Amino acid sequence: MTNENYSPCGWESGLGILVTSDRAVVIRSLEDFIQDASDSQKTAWRDEVKILQDAGGAALAADTNASTYHSILEYQLPLESRRPDVVLLENGNVLVIEFKGKDLPTPADIDQVSAYARDLRNYHRDCATRQVHSLLIPSRYKGKTEQIDGTYIVNPKDLNTLINTLSKPAYPAIDNKSFLSLEAYSPLPSLVKAARELFESKTIRKVWRANASTDPAIELITKITHEAARTKTRRLILLTGSPGSGKTLVGLRAVHAGFLDDLSIERNTGKPTAPAVFLSGNGPLVEVLQYELKRAEGGRTFVRGVKQYVEAYSRRPDAIPPEHFLVFDEAQRAWDAEQVGEKHGHTDAKSEPEHFVEFAGRIPEWCVVLGLIGTGQEINKGEEGGVSQWVKAVENSTKSKEWTIHASTQLEDLFAKTKADHSTHKELRLTEEVRFHLVTKIHDFVDGLLTNASIQDIVKIVAELKASYPMYVTRDLEQAKDYVKNRYEENKDARFGMLASSRDKVLRNFGVRNEFQDSKNMKIGPWFSEGEESEHSCRHLVKTATEYQAQGLELDFSIVCWGGDLVRKAGAWTNENATNYKRGSHVINPMQLRINSYRVLLTRGRDGMIIFVPNLTALDKTYEYFKQVGIKDLR
Repeated sequence: MTNENYSPCGWESGLGILVTSDRAVVIRSLEDFIQDASDSQKTAWRDEVKILQDAGGAALAADTNASTYHSILEYQLPLESRRPDVVLLENGNVLVIEFKGKDLPTPADIDQVSAYARDLRNYHRDCATRQVHSLLIPSRYKGKTEQIDGTYIVNPKDLNTLINTLSKPAYPAIDNKSFLSLEAYSPLPSLVKAARELFESKTIRKVWRANASTDPAIELITKITHEAARTKTRRLILLTGSPGSGKTLVGLRAVHAGFLDDLSIERNTGKPTAPAVFLSGNGPLVEVLQYELKRAEGGRTFVRGVKQYVEAYSRRPDAIPPEHFLVFDEAQRAWDAEQVGEKHGHTDAKSEPEHFVEFAGRIPEWCVVLGLIGTGQEINKGEEGGVSQWVKAVENSTKSKEWTIHASTQLEDLFAKTKADHSTHKELRLTEEVRFHLVTKIHDFVDGLLTNASIQDIVKIVAELKASYPMYVTRDLEQAKDYVKNRYEENKDARFGMLASSRDKVLRNFGVRNEFQDSKNMKIGPWFSEGEESEHSCRHLVKTATEYQAQGLELDFSIVCWGGDLVRKAGAWTNENATNYKRGSHVINPMQLRINSYRVLLTRGRDGMIIFVPNLTALDKTYEYFKQVGIKDLR
């Protein structure tokens, strides 16, 4: 029961104590915990507690095992602002219960409680070996109890029966003190939150069940860096991973390694104050990180844009980078020589990889360049040269004998004819998608959707994703907006927004502001970081981010506005209606850039997504295709 010591919940007690306690006492405890509760919330608590006491009493009368169950009301998820209404620790299982004062549930209601169960299952230490069930109770629901996508929709009168049915008497309940300890629940942070933690505390939280996927890479990078310093050599490390596998988090962790201070070589001006730098060609990501971290003091990693770094050192051959460890995020998107020449005005331009190998060669004694490589994310002209540019840069370097390449086993084919000293390592290939709460099939789904895989194969993946990663399609944009606003109404920290392709011509007629001037005037830092108090916030669902602004960022939920630049025709995708690139631009494969752009748009939401398809005849087949592969209509 509640006591003088702080507890991360409004009420916790054995089920028997909850049943026999004065309802007013329970309500008062909840009000003390959530002191800004509205009158409607207090009314909802009264209904909720009555249903719980009635159901709990009946469950106790029917099964003496119920006396060992433990009830937790308004559980504040550590490191988050979300609170499930009720968590019931019963024998062998955990029940997450959400109440709604409605006759019938909405998709947003079902997905909200399903997400609570999913996250406890993935990130709570004590839930890893238990079944975690999600229960939604519309307080005025008169129908039969049923399951929808794994969530029980429960008639209040049937709650006691379901509680006892789900119990497993042979297995003891989780200890309540262990369950409520702050260290028991450790959710995977978004990229921006992880960067903020690293800046402020020089470390990042240990994530339950997720660290194992990235720790081997960190350990190998650490070993290679020490070898480079000891042998006074130069190393290029190429790490690969699918979207959401933690590549950028690995880079951020690497540049915050404390040992880099000790390995740095003293210059005329003393030891470098920042021995590592995190560089990205993704301007919006840099802008958001710098916006988030502008108030952080003592941050040892300086986040900078690749373009500015190239500009600073390419024009001054005598300038020596102060860092020893350079991280190039999204290295597969490095510009080729022609694009560098166009953007920087160089007549004897080199590719960005050639520039970086040359810059790094100026650093005294040793250096490491870490390239973080994603797949299928080249969306700009000049980015299509790919990873092979990095190998050529080392081969063609005047100091090539000082360099060793350490690459992911995924890149073995690059070295078939190279003369560069190299080795491949399985640790440098990240295969587990951690950004999407351990849902490993999301990348397969997007890849299948965009590459004309068989309908049956995609349907199978969608069915596997259904309970953990809801996806919907709609032709009503307001319906999509209503869903996200309802789902995240109580979670003010959640970030949801509209995304759209920059090459589309039709969405502007349906209230989606994705035109060039709109994108140019949108400040991605405030859009992504600010809450509803700011007119610039993504939560207002007014301003739209394109693939250029969204790449590398993570929303909790995305509304992907499908444009006319990539549509289904004769059973395949076509980009015939896309806005053309400028005449004379050296685009190799514009269709592949469209596919990659939608790959980016479809992989931004951590909790799920809605695809909005405008009600145009030209998009009818596209809409039908999404339904064919198993994506549910939001209606």
